[in-house]
Amino acid sequence: MGSHSLPIADPPDADTLTEYDRAHLKLYVRLLDAEKAGADWREVVKHLFGISPDREPERAKQLHASHLARAHWVTQHGYRQLLRER
Repeated sequence: MGSHSLPIADPPDADTLTEYDRAHLKLYVRLLDAEKAGADWREVVKHLFGISPDREPERAKQLHASHLARAHWVTQHGYRQLLRER
């Protein structure tokens, strides 16, 4: 598995921060950084998810898109829950 050592599944579709989100916060930040830098999503999934977009194009694209969307949700909504917990 790429540089990301946690199991990768579809991210949650929840209105609250989940344990999956907490475990993958570093991944979310790296995805947002890559997006801001204009990185090609194919390179991102190879590096962060350890998935070949050539061998698994549908899965690679779906995992990238779903995790990036969840990363955006965390920055817009989920972070409030983290702040309240501290």
